[in-house]
Amino acid sequence: MQYDDKLLEAISRLRPEKWEGEVFRHMFANYSPENENTSGARWNVPEVPAIYTCLSREVVLAEAEYQIRMQPHRPRARRTVYKIGVRLNSVIDISDVNIMRLLSLTADALADEDLQHCQKVGSSVERLGHDGLLVPSARAKGTNLVIFPNRTVEGAYRFEVIDAEVVDPGMRW
Repeated sequence: MQYDDKLLEAISRLRPEKWEGEVFRHMFANYSPENENTSGARWNVPEVPAIYTCLSREVVLAEAEYQIRMQPHRPRARRTVYKIGVRLNSVIDISDVNIMRLLSLTADALADEDLQHCQKVGSSVERLGHDGLLVPSARAKGTNLVIFPNRTVEGAYRFEVIDAEVVDPGMRW
């Protein structure tokens, strides 16, 4: 991936923070909540593994429902929402509208089918050595936390499942 020097410079001026709290993750079937997205999504290109989480149960369900509606057929697999305790060493928060503007991100870009600019931001955050990115959700009022697990610091990283709630048992065969 080619990086934009101006974008890298703008992100490098943002102050990273340690982050600790509870997040939520929606998973199908028997997939572990620790599974990384390695095929690319809104905030990561395929070369950059990421774990997508939300700061609230309502937002994770809205994000999941959006993804489900994008499918030609509604999935029949069991759906589980996990509550996870997370601790990260270096998180960049771009959920503020002024910071989004600084990075040339608009509300439309958060929902656009063209993922390129958001991917450039996420990849730049990861390249600069940060292990997390707080971003506004395009699906509900709230915030998502994107974790870059290949940037986590030994001893400073925590990803611990606290609870699992089956929100749809799926079809029985």
